[in-house]
Amino acid sequence: MYNLLITILLVLSVIILIAIFMQPTKNQSSNVFDASAGDLFERSKARGFEAVMQRLTGILVFLWLLTALLLAILSSK
Repeated sequence: MYNLLITILLVLSVIILIAIFMQPTKNQSSNVFDASAGDLFERSKARGFEAVMQRLTGILVFLWLLTALLLAILSSK
C-alpha cells in the first residue's frame, strides 16, 4: 500500500508540473506607473482552456495533498 501511494504521489507531481507549465500567461505589465495600472487589481473570469487548466490544477493539487496525508498517516504507524 505504501509503495502504491508513493508511486501515485510521484506521478501526480509530474502531472501537476505539466499542468502548471501548460497554463497560459497573464501578460500583465510589471510597471506600476504604467497607464494600464488601473487594470492591475481587476480580476477577469477565466474562460475556455484557461478555466479548464485552473480547475484541473486545483483538483490535482487536492489529490496530491490527500495522497501525502495518507502517506504521513501510514508512515506514523
